[in-house]
Amino acid sequence: MVNSKNVLILPGWQNSGPDHWQSRWERAHGYQRVEQHDWMRPLRGDWIARLEEVLLSCEEPAVLVAHSLGCIQIAAWASHSKNTACVKAALMVAPPDAEREDLRQVLPGWAPVPVQPLPFEALVVASSDDPFCAPARAAQFAVAWGARSIDAGARGHLNAESGLGDWPEAHEHLMRLMRF
Repeated sequence: MVNSKNVLILPGWQNSGPDHWQSRWERAHGYQRVEQHDWMRPLRGDWIARLEEVLLSCEEPAVLVAHSLGCIQIAAWASHSKNTACVKAALMVAPPDAEREDLRQVLPGWAPVPVQPLPFEALVVASSDDPFCAPARAAQFAVAWGARSIDAGARGHLNAESGLGDWPEAHEHLMRLMRF
């Protein structure tokens, strides 16, 4: 089992507010949020460097819990880092299609999305009606990353507005990943 302090929460663009399932898990289970210098103008290199810094401070391999842009952060970090053994597994929820023209405008520098297999166990959870990523594209990401995938149904961007509350189903997936 992984120490709860080594479960790292990776929010996406604009951070996760108090009603977001990531924030609820952080409060309920003592998971650690990877804070970013600028949540509104995310710079890929800065976010990757910050993740590397936090991972190197962990006492044991971490389990990553990403939402939205945090998923792309994991893929980008893993494609460059020599310290991927610092990660045991990753739960990647609602990856955005950062290559879509509308998202390129608000998230410059995040395309192309890295498509190398991740060197650790990963699970991608996507919604069938996510406004930021078509289901087929989320499935492509999962295949490229060597991750298993789960369709969460029509639940939007799987954020606070999706009304997931503590989202116990996803937490069960995390518990399974932590047992690997």
